[in-house]
Formats: sequence, C-alpha cells, structure tokens
Amino acid sequence: MAIKPTRQDKICQNCDSEVHERFCPKCGQENIETRKSFRHIFSHFLKDFTHYDNKFWKTIFYLFFKPAALSKAYISGKRLRYLDPFRLYIFISFITFISLSLFAKSSTKNENKQQVTLLKENNIPSIDSLHIQEKGINGLTKIGLITQKNNDTIMKIIKESDVTYPKEIHSKENNDKGLFKLGYKNLAELDSLQKNGSENLQENTTKYWFLKKWLSVEEERTEKEIFTDFKLSFSKNFPKVLFLYLPVFAFILYLFHDKKRWFYFDHGIFTLHYFSFLLLMALVLFFIDKLKPLAEIYPNIGWLHFGLKVLGFVYMFYYFFPAHRLFYGDKFFLSFFKSSLVYIINIILFSILMIAFSLYTFLNLH
Repeated sequence: MAIKPTRQDKICQNCDSEVHERFCPKCGQENIETRKSFRHIFSHFLKDFTHYDNKFWKTIFYLFFKPAALSKAYISGKRLRYLDPFRLYIFISFITFISLSLFAKSSTKNENKQQVTLLKENNIPSIDSLHIQEKGINGLTKIGLITQKNNDTIMKIIKESDVTYPKEIHSKENNDKGLFKLGYKNLAELDSLQKNGSENLQENTTKYWFLKKWLSVEEERTEKEIFTDFKLSFSKNFPKVLFLYLPVFAFILYLFHDKKRWFYFDHGIFTLHYFSFLLLMALVLFFIDKLKPLAEIYPNIGWLHFGLKVLGFVYMFYYFFPAHRLFYGDKFFLSFFKSSLVYIINIILFSILMIAFSLYTFLNLH
C-alpha cells in the first residue's frame, strides 16, 4: 500500500499538539488526511486480517488440521505468526453467519417465486390476496377449490356433529388448535376461563402469562409465518448467544484442570480457537450441502456428497479430543476422561440454553 503524504497543517487532529514529524509525539496519531476512499478502507480491512502475507491462510490451516497448535503457540508467546484469537473468532463468526443469512434469504426468495409462478400457471389467486383465513371452508369455496354444494354439505355435517358444553364442564382437552395442544382455542377463551371459570379451570399466574404470550403469537400469524419469523429471529440472535456461551465453556475447562498451572485466560484462548474451528467447519458443511441438487442428478456426486458430510460431522466430534490432549498435555486416558466429561456437560448445558433461547425467541416474536 502506498504511503500517504503528511498533512500541510502541523496541528494534530486528535489532541491539538504540534506535529513536527509524521506521528504526533503526544498521542501517536499519524498526521495524514483522515478522509479516505472506499478502496483504501477495504484494502486496509483486508490487510488488517491478512497482512498481505501467509499469516491468514497459515492460521486457517493450523486451526483446521493441527488441533491446539494455535493455542499452544499463543500461550507460549508466539503471537505475531498467527492472527489474534479474538479477532480470528470475530472474523470467522462474521463470515459464517453472513453467508448462512444470505443463502437463506436467497432460497426463501426462490421458494416464493416458485409459488407465485405455480399460482399464475393454474390461475389460482393467492389466499392472502383475498384476506381470508387459510383454513376456512368458505375461503376454500371462494377460491374455487370446493364447490358451493360441497360447502353446504360440509357445513351441515359440522353443525349436526357440534356439541355445546356448559361452561363449568368445559374440557381443555377438546381444544387442539395451534402448533401444540395447549388446551385453548384462542386467547379470548383463556381470558374468559381465567376470569369466569371455576377454580379448577383457572391457571396459576406464571402459566397464565406463558399461555397468554404463546396464544397471542399464534393468533397474529399463520403457522408458516410463525416458522419464518422464528427462523429469522433465531438466526439473527444466535451469534450473540454463542458468544455469551464462550466464557461458560472456558469455565468448565477451568474446573477440570490444575488452577496453579492453568489460568482462566489460557482456557479462554483454547475456547476461542475451538469455537472458531466449529464455526469454520459448520460453514464448510453448509457449502457441502449445496451439492445436494447435483447429488440428486449424478449418483457419483451423491456418494461424494454423503461421504463428505459424514466425514465432516465425524471430524467435528473428534477434533476436541486430540486438541484437549495436545494443549493440556495429559496422558491419553486421563485426557479422554476429562474431555468426555467436559463434552457431555457442555452438550447438556448448551441444549438447555438452546431450549430456553428458542422459547424466548418464540414468545418475543414481533
């Protein structure tokens, strides 16, 4: 990158000190023009991560194929040969989740285009354009899927089979509407029973709050809209959840190793590198999965696609064990015992976290 000439003005823009050379003697800021082109910013961004040499690719190679090598090198003081662990994690996390997001949006657009094309080819108006309920029998009649004669027959059968139950002997089990059988048809029924129902039909405060939130989400959206909004909200906030789990993973490692020999900082470095590997491997598997359309056409590619996916998942599972043994230097069986316990504990904790996060995401759909 070409060296930019210094400014004519010899007053530092940062601290207002007089600058005689290229750098301010007080704060160290370079006395050059601060307004830069997009090309300069982009090239500086690349240089910041790759340093225009083999540092970036060397780091990725060691991360992928030499478990714990980067962590050991960093702890031993060899910190200029490879990318900083924290910046490496942020970079890989950014690339991974932005790629997943872009491809997810692209596939959603393609699905919508296919649906619109199918509707046009068959001259069937979309249900949403008619502003009627998806599952209403009258709605199906309006769009021509059911004749008026069949409509009348179905409505007659429904009326003849309908049984009206007194309020006090209302049974929650009769209401199955929604994604899950919560026992209520809608929010109005829940509120009515909570206010006017007998004591055995009323819910406690916590359960009532939960059911009210859940039913309000289901009433405002169709099932398809719920899944779409949930997927978008979940994928948007998952990187934050994963980042917040990093110190938990490091703390569990801290509990299983000598406190005098290993500081929490050391476990944190190992965790950053391990999670960077997991994200990178997830990205690789994601792109391998994009071979699926070709695999359906060409049998040989199908076997290759299946083999690569199996190999990738096995390597993701296996990687932690040699990384743990090489970094901490324990004997084989002791390391296997510790790493197995760490693995199991983290799977349990992370599963609980994912369930809680999924529930929180659903209840807070906007």
